[in-house]
Amino acid sequence: MIVVTGATGNVGRPLVRALVAAGEQVTAVSRRISASQVPAGVRYHQADLAEPESLKPVLDGAETLFLLTSGDFVAADGNLSDVLEVTRAGGIRRVVLLSSQGVSTKDHSSELEDAVTQSGMDWTMLRPGGFHSNTLQWADTVRAQRVVTAPFGDIALPTIDPADIAQVAAVALRDTAHNGNIYELTGPVAISPRQQAAAIADALGEPVRFVEQTRAEAKAAMVRFMPEPVAERTLDILGAPSTASQRVSPDVELLLGRPARTFAEWATHNVSAFQ
Repeated sequence: MIVVTGATGNVGRPLVRALVAAGEQVTAVSRRISASQVPAGVRYHQADLAEPESLKPVLDGAETLFLLTSGDFVAADGNLSDVLEVTRAGGIRRVVLLSSQGVSTKDHSSELEDAVTQSGMDWTMLRPGGFHSNTLQWADTVRAQRVVTAPFGDIALPTIDPADIAQVAAVALRDTAHNGNIYELTGPVAISPRQQAAAIADALGEPVRFVEQTRAEAKAAMVRFMPEPVAERTLDILGAPSTASQRVSPDVELLLGRPARTFAEWATHNVSAFQ
């Protein structure tokens, strides 16, 4: 049995489908989850990582855990060591953690990874960069005005399709040969916001205008839904990325036997969000 946390998100949902398609028994876990959000017959359970005891009912018979912590977990001062203690006591022996490329580039803390490596369980770390799906924040203005507004229009990063992250996670969860490995997950090529807007336009078959924000304009928009220090740090990373964060990793192709999907492929598959 494999337990998947964050099972209703843009990584967790395709991961559950991939594991079921591979013939695995899965328990899908999220704070708010219903039968309509999982494949037919899949066991599901509402639990909150910020309340580790709520995981206990899903652990019977499970040995492997996909661990995804959300911003809400951090905001609630969640303690990952407590989560790992409960899951290990419940029989979990292997953990695949969705971490961040920022750990490699020193843009993010290694605190979550440290908790996993110190847990006494076998582990695999997945460190994705930015997601293609982050551009869904543009969907409203694209639908209404055929406009994309973003800062740093020509700075390119190798963003990745969340479905590719899910496919990699499915491979890592099913094979103990990946124990102790760290995989950096990126798309096949770096792409700028201006180029992303053009790819969305191509998918729509209609022009989409790109309007470049100043840093101050972008910050003013961001602080409406995130703390100011987080907004500043995010803008630092986007506006002056390190060489390491712009590097294309071979790990997706190494694990999946095919190249990672391009942003254009993602935009075509998700064009309904922008129509």
